[in-house]
Amino acid sequence: MKKIGITGGIGSGKTFVANIFKTLGIPVYDADKAAKQLMNLEPLRNKLKQLFGNSIYNEQGELNRPVLASLIFNDKKKLDAVNALVHPAVAQHFNIWCNKQNADYILKEAAIMFESGANKILDAVICVTAPETTRIERAMKRDNTSEEKIKTIIARQLNEEDRNKRCNYLIKNDGTEPLLPQVLKIHDLLKGK
Repeated sequence: MKKIGITGGIGSGKTFVANIFKTLGIPVYDADKAAKQLMNLEPLRNKLKQLFGNSIYNEQGELNRPVLASLIFNDKKKLDAVNALVHPAVAQHFNIWCNKQNADYILKEAAIMFESGANKILDAVICVTAPETTRIERAMKRDNTSEEKIKTIIARQLNEEDRNKRCNYLIKNDGTEPLLPQVLKIHDLLKGK
């Protein structure tokens, strides 16, 4: 079974494209969603409490994401410390998930595929791309947030040109080409048709 990554900058539409693959019967692992779930479970919860104290979890034992975000947003050392805990936990969870799948290939969706090193265990990576202005508009609307905050997130992600160069397949989600034919072409290639 081939392990394929799907990535793209914030607002590129990678989740939308991953859902198209899902409708074709391809299992999709959402690394960002898994990370959020794993941070609410032991042993990760305990390790995060050791780093930041009990206040980053609410009374129900769920991660208070805004509190954690405020602690790490402008502190690279703290962000790196969180990533050093979360990325290995997600990688282990992904391997367990993969062993339960039965398909020609699976997709691992992740926003920071190359930054986290997740690409190293994959057979290929698909990149969903769109112009920065389009991505900013989409993310502002989706997240109901400011342009400044989205630009800060973009600045932390691998730039579009470098990301695109590292990918094996490119899907343009800029409104100039229909998505389905692009997805079907890659799907056929990955199935060996």
